[in-house]
Amino acid sequence: MALVKQSKHNLMPQICRNCFAFDKEIAKDQNCRLCGAYRIIAHPSLDQLSIAHLDCDSFFASVEKRDNPKLKNKPVIVGGGKRGVVAACCYISRISGIHSAMPMFKALELCPNAIVIHPNIDKYQETSNQIKEVMLSTTPIVESLSIDEAFLDLSGTQKLHGSCPAVTLVKLSNLIEDKIGITVSIGLSFNKFLAKMASDLDKPRGFSIIGENETLDFLENRSIDSIWGVGKSLQLKLKSEGIVTIGQLRKLEKKTLYKKYGKIGLRLSELSNGIDERKVEPKVKRKSVSVEKTFQQDTGKRDELLKILWPLCERISKTLKKKNFKAKNLTLKLKRKDFKIKTSSRTYKKPKYLAEEIYQEIKILLDKESHETPYRLIGINASKLEPNCDEEQSVLPLETNEKIEIIEKTIDLVRQKYGEDSIKKGRSIKKIGNNKF
Repeated sequence: MALVKQSKHNLMPQICRNCFAFDKEIAKDQNCRLCGAYRIIAHPSLDQLSIAHLDCDSFFASVEKRDNPKLKNKPVIVGGGKRGVVAACCYISRISGIHSAMPMFKALELCPNAIVIHPNIDKYQETSNQIKEVMLSTTPIVESLSIDEAFLDLSGTQKLHGSCPAVTLVKLSNLIEDKIGITVSIGLSFNKFLAKMASDLDKPRGFSIIGENETLDFLENRSIDSIWGVGKSLQLKLKSEGIVTIGQLRKLEKKTLYKKYGKIGLRLSELSNGIDERKVEPKVKRKSVSVEKTFQQDTGKRDELLKILWPLCERISKTLKKKNFKAKNLTLKLKRKDFKIKTSSRTYKKPKYLAEEIYQEIKILLDKESHETPYRLIGINASKLEPNCDEEQSVLPLETNEKIEIIEKTIDLVRQKYGEDSIKKGRSIKKIGNNKF
């Protein structure tokens, strides 16, 4: 067989995902010259990029399959009972059309032979912590987004690891799979926006690269739905104006987008051109967490104040969970229409972090205040923060607290993947007739 001579411009850097061999110039789609495997990553910019997004593949279901090998080739759903929702599902079950946040009864209609497993949040968190430890051994610049995904900046690590970031990431993905038993997909690019898009291109066990020279062509026909951080309401508004692809969005002038959508319009203009100047930022320790809400009309009515308090409690709980904190002190803040501020607080032996716990405690503080005085603002502050070690934390009966924790953590997992409006507690929904909060 005659050998075909490769022209210089057909050669590019290549990594073998099997033995980690790196070739500076080799023909694309060629087997590894060392081990003969065809698990090859090849890209012209492969050895020039350092911003990565790591996403665990079907994380909760993968953890369950890891711990029970009998589930390996079976459809698995992690979620609640028949009236619950799907928190996660494996790739086998997705073939039947199942997806996260789907009602459980519908999921079981689509796949009657699916194995349903109740969420084990502590086990998932422990596995997540193990994965983060491995990531931190690769680079100290790790920004966790949720329990199963993170950004990494490997700039300047080449001397430390003796290889370019792409090779280091291949080794990292293999290490996580071998040591922890979970597969991951990695996206590599020159900014966070494109790295996150890349990690979704080839799941599971994917490794995808988006270089600077190909960015505009890559984005051209992508749906606006794929823009990270753009919610469903904005997507619908854009589509109603005939904007369905990122390429169409790019054609609009920046000032036009700003006029229509404000600051988010400027952000859309940058992202549609592949521009994202945000840095990968490791989380810093916080001393307190605060949220507040200014009313359109002053009110002192208890029911109205409680209705506003619940989403604030959810927001502050979300931050505490995300930062892995619990609070020993809660403070209620009320601002009167004359702008004078009234605060009341309590310190607890057993710290709080669940939204329901915070709500019940703040409600006690609110009931001590006058409901005849009109207020223009209400706020909550959580302070005296300490690491959340998942100890018994509530003054509620243990059985009740366990149920609250399971419900909240399942809701949190669904929201991490599908947005804040994907699932709500009944207290968040407007009721017809007499409202009780």
